[in-house]
Amino acid sequence: MTTQQPLYYMGIDGGGSKCRALLTDAEGKELGTGQSGPANPNQGLDQSLNSILDCATQAIDNAGLPASTIDKVYAGMGLAGLNLPKYYQWMANWDHPFARLNISTDLHIACLGAHGGGDGAVIITGTGSCGMVNVKGQRRQFGGHGFTVGDQGSGAWLGINAIRQSLQALDGLLPKTDLVERVLDLTQCQTARELAQTMAGQSPAKYAKLAPVVFEQANVKDELATELVIKGADYINRLARRLFGYNPPRFSMIGGLAPIIAPWLDEDVKERLQPSLHSPEMGAVLFAQQDNPKRDTL
Repeated sequence: MTTQQPLYYMGIDGGGSKCRALLTDAEGKELGTGQSGPANPNQGLDQSLNSILDCATQAIDNAGLPASTIDKVYAGMGLAGLNLPKYYQWMANWDHPFARLNISTDLHIACLGAHGGGDGAVIITGTGSCGMVNVKGQRRQFGGHGFTVGDQGSGAWLGINAIRQSLQALDGLLPKTDLVERVLDLTQCQTARELAQTMAGQSPAKYAKLAPVVFEQANVKDELATELVIKGADYINRLARRLFGYNPPRFSMIGGLAPIIAPWLDEDVKERLQPSLHSPEMGAVLFAQQDNPKRDTL
C-alpha cells in the first residue's frame, strides 16, 4: 500500500450484466467513464476480473490519461456476489494493479451513492435483487442469494420463471397466453424441447433479457405474466418493509427494473421512494476515499 497523496479516485460497480467505472480527480470531479461485461464472481472469477480491468482502462483512456495511470488510482469497488464470503475472499486475494482497492458489495456502494454517503435504505432490482439499510454506522443486507435460490423480483428470476411457465403451457398444464408466444419468438424456439435445450444452464443476464417482455405482457393483463409480476412485487414489498423496520431517513430503488416494477408496489412502499442522489459508481468513489473501511454486517 502506498502512502502518497491520492491523485485519482475510481468507483467500480459490477453486476450480473455489466460493469461500470467512473474516474475522478482528488476533488471528485469526473474525468472519464468505462463500461464492460458482467462482473459477478459467482458467475466466474476470470470473467469478473477481465470486466473490471476492461472498464477501468476504458475510464482512464476516456480521461485522456496513459494506461500507466492505473497504479496511481485509489479505487472503490462493489460487486454483486461479494455478500458471500467465498467470493469476497477471492477478490480480497486479487493482486490488483491499483494504488489501493477497497472492496464491498454492489449494494453497499449503491446505498452510499443513493444517499450521498448518509443514512438510508436501498433496494437493487436489476439482474438480481437485494436490499440494504445503513443507519447510524450499522449496515444490514438482505437477499442477494443468487437467482437459483433467491433474487425474487429480479430480471433473472422473472426470466427463468417465464421459461418455466412457458414449458408448462406448451405441455398443456397452463394456459398458452401471448407471453408464451413472445418467449418462443425471443428464444427462436418452436417447441418445449427446443426451449428447454436452448435455455437450460444460461447465465442470469441471459434470463434477465426476458424480463421486459414479462412486464409488457403483465401491463396488458396477460394471465401468466401478471402472476409473475405480482409475485415479484410482493417480495420487493416485503423486503422494503424489512428495511423500514430500521427507520432509515431515505429510501431509494435502483437497477434496470426499478422504474418498471415500482408501479406494481404497494402504496406504503411507493410513498417512501425518493430519487437516488448519485450513481452507484459515485458511491464507489466515496467508498474509495475511506481509510480502512469495515465489512458489512450481514
